[in-house]
Amino acid sequence: MNRPGEAAAAAAPPRALHRPVYAAAVDWNLRTCGRRGHVTYAPDEPDLRAGLIASTPLGEAWRCLRCGDYVLGPPHGRGPAENAPLVPRGKVLRDAVILRLLAVERFGRGLLLALAAYGVWRFRSAQSGLRQVFERDLPLIRPLTDQLGIDLDQSKIVHWLREAFTARTSTLTVVTAGLALYAAVQLTEGVGLWLQQRWGEYFAAAATSLFLPLEVYELIEKVTWLRLAAFVVNVAAVVYLVYTKCLFGARGGKAAYEAERHEASLLEVEASAGELPSPVKR
Repeated sequence: MNRPGEAAAAAAPPRALHRPVYAAAVDWNLRTCGRRGHVTYAPDEPDLRAGLIASTPLGEAWRCLRCGDYVLGPPHGRGPAENAPLVPRGKVLRDAVILRLLAVERFGRGLLLALAAYGVWRFRSAQSGLRQVFERDLPLIRPLTDQLGIDLDQSKIVHWLREAFTARTSTLTVVTAGLALYAAVQLTEGVGLWLQQRWGEYFAAAATSLFLPLEVYELIEKVTWLRLAAFVVNVAAVVYLVYTKCLFGARGGKAAYEAERHEASLLEVEASAGELPSPVKR
Protein backbone atom coordinates (compact mmCIF):
# COMPACT_ATOMS: atom_id res chain seq x y z
CA MET A 1 0.00 0.00 0.00
CA ASN A 2 1.27 3.42 -0.91
CA ARG A 3 2.05 5.83 1.89
CA PRO A 4 0.37 9.26 2.00
CA GLY A 5 1.56 11.37 -0.86
CA GLU A 6 2.97 8.42 -2.80
CA ALA A 7 -0.18 7.90 -4.86
CA ALA A 8 0.07 11.41 -6.25
CA ALA A 9 3.74 10.87 -7.04
CA ALA A 10 2.94 7.63 -8.88
CA ALA A 11 0.13 9.21 -10.90
CA ALA A 12 2.08 12.26 -11.97
CA PRO A 13 5.32 11.94 -13.91
CA PRO A 14 8.36 12.66 -11.75
CA ARG A 15 9.65 16.18 -11.97
CA ALA A 16 12.79 16.30 -14.11
CA LEU A 17 15.91 17.50 -12.44
CA HIS A 18 17.15 20.69 -14.05
CA ARG A 19 20.83 20.03 -14.58
CA PRO A 20 23.35 22.73 -15.49
CA VAL A 21 24.25 23.26 -19.14
CA TYR A 22 27.78 21.90 -18.67
CA ALA A 23 26.33 18.52 -17.65
CA ALA A 24 25.60 17.88 -21.34
CA ALA A 25 29.33 17.45 -21.90
CA VAL A 26 30.30 15.70 -18.66
CA ASP A 27 27.65 14.55 -16.20
CA TRP A 28 29.67 14.56 -12.99
CA ASN A 29 26.65 13.33 -11.03
CA LEU A 30 26.22 10.12 -13.01
CA ARG A 31 29.97 9.49 -13.15
CA THR A 32 30.22 9.75 -9.37
CA CYS A 33 27.16 7.59 -8.74
CA GLY A 34 28.61 4.99 -11.09
CA ARG A 35 31.74 4.81 -8.92
CA ARG A 36 30.31 5.30 -5.43
CA GLY A 37 26.67 4.29 -5.74
CA HIS A 38 23.45 6.26 -5.33
CA VAL A 39 22.37 8.19 -2.23
CA THR A 40 18.67 8.20 -1.32
CA TYR A 41 16.86 9.82 1.59
CA ALA A 42 13.24 9.90 2.79
CA PRO A 43 12.39 13.31 4.33
CA ASP A 44 9.62 13.51 6.90
CA GLU A 45 8.02 16.50 5.14
CA PRO A 46 5.15 15.10 2.99
CA ASP A 47 5.57 17.53 0.07
CA LEU A 48 9.30 16.91 -0.27
CA ARG A 49 8.78 13.19 0.28
CA ALA A 50 6.26 13.02 -2.56
CA GLY A 51 8.79 14.53 -4.94
CA LEU A 52 11.41 11.91 -4.12
CA ILE A 53 9.41 8.66 -4.28
CA ALA A 54 7.69 6.78 -7.08
CA SER A 55 5.74 3.51 -7.15
CA THR A 56 6.71 0.87 -9.69
CA PRO A 57 5.53 -2.73 -10.35
CA LEU A 58 8.72 -3.85 -8.58
CA GLY A 59 8.14 -1.70 -5.52
CA GLU A 60 8.97 1.79 -4.35
CA ALA A 61 11.81 3.76 -5.93
CA TRP A 62 13.58 6.70 -4.35
CA ARG A 63 15.27 9.53 -6.14
CA CYS A 64 19.05 9.75 -5.80
CA LEU A 65 20.13 12.99 -4.12
CA ARG A 66 23.16 13.21 -6.43
CA CYS A 67 22.11 12.26 -9.98
CA GLY A 68 18.31 12.52 -9.68
CA ASP A 69 17.62 9.00 -11.00
CA TYR A 70 15.13 6.73 -9.23
CA VAL A 71 16.55 3.72 -7.40
CA LEU A 72 14.52 0.67 -6.41
CA GLY A 73 14.46 -0.31 -2.77
CA PRO A 74 14.20 1.43 0.59
CA PRO A 75 15.99 4.76 1.12
CA HIS A 76 19.42 4.86 2.69
CA GLY A 77 18.22 7.30 5.34
CA ARG A 78 15.10 8.84 6.86
CA GLY A 79 14.32 11.90 8.95
CA PRO A 80 13.80 15.66 8.73
CA ALA A 81 14.96 17.27 5.49
CA GLU A 82 17.37 19.48 7.41
CA ASN A 83 19.22 16.32 8.51
CA ALA A 84 19.58 14.97 4.98
CA PRO A 85 23.18 14.48 3.83
CA LEU A 86 24.55 17.38 1.79
CA VAL A 87 25.57 15.37 -1.26
CA PRO A 88 27.96 17.17 -3.64
CA ARG A 89 26.46 17.62 -7.08
CA GLY A 90 27.22 19.22 -10.44
CA LYS A 91 29.68 22.09 -10.16
CA VAL A 92 30.73 20.97 -6.68
CA LEU A 93 31.77 17.56 -8.07
CA ARG A 94 33.63 19.18 -10.95
CA ASP A 95 35.50 21.38 -8.48
CA ALA A 96 36.35 18.29 -6.42
CA VAL A 97 37.98 16.67 -9.46
CA ILE A 98 40.04 19.80 -10.13
CA LEU A 99 41.14 19.98 -6.49
CA ARG A 100 42.30 16.37 -6.57
CA LEU A 101 44.24 16.96 -9.77
CA LEU A 102 45.98 19.85 -8.01
CA ALA A 103 46.58 17.57 -5.03
CA VAL A 104 48.24 14.95 -7.25
CA GLU A 105 50.50 17.64 -8.74
CA ARG A 106 51.44 18.81 -5.23
CA PHE A 107 52.12 15.23 -4.12
CA GLY A 108 54.42 14.68 -7.10
CA ARG A 109 56.31 17.91 -6.50
CA GLY A 110 56.60 17.18 -2.78
CA LEU A 111 58.03 13.69 -3.38
CA LEU A 112 60.61 15.04 -5.85
CA LEU A 113 61.69 17.68 -3.34
CA ALA A 114 61.90 15.08 -0.58
CA LEU A 115 64.12 12.89 -2.78
CA ALA A 116 66.30 15.92 -3.57
CA ALA A 117 66.65 16.70 0.15
CA TYR A 118 67.63 13.10 0.85
CA GLY A 119 70.16 13.18 -2.01
CA VAL A 120 71.80 16.38 -0.72
CA TRP A 121 71.94 14.91 2.80
CA ARG A 122 73.64 11.75 1.59
CA PHE A 123 76.02 13.82 -0.57
CA ARG A 124 76.88 15.90 2.51
CA SER A 125 78.03 12.85 4.42
CA ALA A 126 80.15 11.52 1.51
CA GLN A 127 81.30 14.84 0.07
CA SER A 128 85.07 14.44 0.65
CA GLY A 129 85.18 10.90 -0.71
CA LEU A 130 83.23 11.81 -3.83
CA ARG A 131 85.49 14.80 -4.44
CA GLN A 132 88.59 12.58 -4.36
CA VAL A 133 87.01 10.11 -6.78
CA PHE A 134 85.95 12.93 -9.11
CA GLU A 135 89.39 14.57 -9.24
CA ARG A 136 91.10 11.19 -9.64
CA ASP A 137 88.91 9.91 -12.47
CA LEU A 138 88.38 13.19 -14.36
CA PRO A 139 91.71 12.94 -16.28
CA LEU A 140 90.74 9.44 -17.45
CA ILE A 141 87.93 10.79 -19.64
CA ARG A 142 89.90 13.71 -21.08
CA PRO A 143 91.08 11.76 -24.20
CA LEU A 144 87.46 10.93 -25.04
CA THR A 145 86.17 14.47 -24.46
CA ASP A 146 89.07 15.91 -26.49
CA GLN A 147 88.06 13.73 -29.46
CA LEU A 148 84.46 14.87 -29.06
CA GLY A 149 85.57 18.51 -28.94
CA ILE A 150 84.45 19.04 -25.35
CA ASP A 151 86.58 21.31 -23.15
CA LEU A 152 86.24 19.99 -19.60
CA ASP A 153 87.88 23.08 -18.14
CA GLN A 154 85.07 25.23 -19.60
CA SER A 155 82.27 22.74 -18.95
CA LYS A 156 79.44 24.14 -16.82
CA ILE A 157 78.71 20.68 -15.43
CA VAL A 158 82.29 20.22 -14.25
CA HIS A 159 82.27 23.74 -12.79
CA TRP A 160 79.00 23.07 -10.96
CA LEU A 161 80.29 19.75 -9.55
CA ARG A 162 83.48 21.36 -8.28
CA GLU A 163 81.47 24.07 -6.55
CA ALA A 164 79.29 21.40 -4.95
CA PHE A 165 82.32 19.41 -3.79
CA THR A 166 83.86 22.50 -2.20
CA ALA A 167 80.62 23.69 -0.57
CA ARG A 168 80.72 23.97 3.20
CA THR A 169 78.94 21.33 5.24
CA SER A 170 76.81 24.00 6.92
CA THR A 171 75.68 25.24 3.51
CA LEU A 172 74.60 21.76 2.45
CA THR A 173 72.75 21.37 5.75
CA VAL A 174 70.80 24.57 5.10
CA VAL A 175 70.00 23.42 1.55
CA THR A 176 68.79 20.06 2.88
CA ALA A 177 66.58 21.75 5.48
CA GLY A 178 65.16 24.15 2.89
CA LEU A 179 64.31 21.35 0.47
CA ALA A 180 62.76 19.27 3.26
CA LEU A 181 60.64 22.21 4.44
CA TYR A 182 59.47 22.97 0.90
CA ALA A 183 58.60 19.28 0.42
CA ALA A 184 56.59 19.30 3.66
CA VAL A 185 54.66 22.37 2.48
CA GLN A 186 53.85 20.74 -0.86
CA LEU A 187 52.75 17.48 0.76
CA THR A 188 50.58 19.35 3.27
CA GLU A 189 48.92 21.21 0.40
CA GLY A 190 48.31 17.89 -1.33
CA VAL A 191 46.69 16.33 1.74
CA GLY A 192 44.42 19.33 2.35
CA LEU A 193 43.33 19.55 -1.29
CA TRP A 194 42.78 15.79 -1.63
CA LEU A 195 40.58 15.74 1.49
CA GLN A 196 38.81 18.89 0.21
CA GLN A 197 39.15 20.60 3.56
CA ARG A 198 38.64 24.33 3.95
CA TRP A 199 41.96 24.68 5.79
CA GLY A 200 43.69 22.89 2.92
CA GLU A 201 42.32 25.36 0.39
CA TYR A 202 43.47 28.32 2.50
CA PHE A 203 46.87 26.74 3.11
CA ALA A 204 47.39 25.94 -0.58
CA ALA A 205 46.39 29.45 -1.72
CA ALA A 206 48.57 31.17 0.90
CA ALA A 207 51.62 28.92 0.52
CA THR A 208 51.55 29.06 -3.27
CA SER A 209 51.23 32.86 -3.22
CA LEU A 210 54.29 33.17 -0.95
CA PHE A 211 56.50 31.39 -3.49
CA LEU A 212 55.27 33.35 -6.54
CA PRO A 213 57.81 36.22 -6.07
CA LEU A 214 60.63 33.64 -6.10
CA GLU A 215 59.29 32.15 -9.33
CA VAL A 216 59.08 35.64 -10.88
CA TYR A 217 62.71 36.24 -9.92
CA GLU A 218 63.74 32.94 -11.53
CA LEU A 219 61.89 33.87 -14.72
CA ILE A 220 63.59 37.26 -14.82
CA GLU A 221 66.94 35.54 -14.38
CA LYS A 222 66.26 32.99 -17.12
CA VAL A 223 63.08 31.91 -18.89
CA THR A 224 62.65 28.17 -19.37
CA TRP A 225 59.58 26.18 -20.35
CA LEU A 226 59.63 24.32 -17.01
CA ARG A 227 59.78 27.52 -14.95
CA LEU A 228 57.13 29.20 -17.08
CA ALA A 229 54.79 26.20 -16.85
CA ALA A 230 55.20 25.98 -13.07
CA PHE A 231 54.50 29.71 -12.71
CA VAL A 232 51.35 29.54 -14.86
CA VAL A 233 50.03 26.50 -12.96
CA ASN A 234 50.61 28.15 -9.58
CA VAL A 235 49.00 31.46 -10.59
CA ALA A 236 46.00 29.60 -12.03
CA ALA A 237 45.71 27.52 -8.86
CA VAL A 238 45.68 30.59 -6.60
CA VAL A 239 43.11 32.43 -8.74
CA TYR A 240 40.92 29.33 -8.98
CA LEU A 241 41.00 28.62 -5.23
CA VAL A 242 40.36 32.20 -4.16
CA TYR A 243 37.55 32.76 -6.68
CA THR A 244 35.66 29.45 -6.67
CA LYS A 245 36.08 28.71 -2.94
CA CYS A 246 35.43 32.33 -1.89
CA LEU A 247 38.63 32.46 0.16
CA PHE A 248 39.79 35.52 2.10
CA GLY A 249 36.34 37.11 1.77
CA ALA A 250 36.22 36.93 -2.03
CA ARG A 251 32.71 36.81 -3.57
CA GLY A 252 31.03 36.95 -0.17
CA GLY A 253 33.39 34.65 1.71
CA LYS A 254 32.45 31.43 3.47
CA ALA A 255 28.75 32.29 3.73
CA ALA A 256 28.45 32.64 -0.05
CA TYR A 257 30.42 29.42 -0.59
CA GLU A 258 28.16 27.44 1.76
CA ALA A 259 25.09 28.96 0.09
CA GLU A 260 26.30 27.71 -3.30
CA ARG A 261 26.79 24.21 -1.89
CA HIS A 262 23.28 24.16 -0.43
CA GLU A 263 21.69 25.51 -3.60
CA ALA A 264 23.17 22.57 -5.49
CA SER A 265 21.41 20.00 -3.28
CA LEU A 266 18.48 18.09 -4.74
CA LEU A 267 16.24 18.94 -1.79
CA GLU A 268 16.85 22.64 -2.47
CA VAL A 269 15.92 22.12 -6.12
CA GLU A 270 12.71 20.34 -5.09
CA ALA A 271 11.84 23.07 -2.60
CA SER A 272 12.37 25.80 -5.20
CA ALA A 273 10.31 23.97 -7.82
CA GLY A 274 7.43 23.57 -5.41
CA GLU A 275 7.83 27.05 -3.89
CA LEU A 276 8.38 25.45 -0.50
CA PRO A 277 10.52 26.83 2.30
CA SER A 278 14.14 25.76 2.08
CA PRO A 279 14.69 22.48 3.96
CA VAL A 280 18.32 23.25 4.71
CA LYS A 281 19.27 25.61 7.50
CA ARG A 282 21.59 28.37 6.30
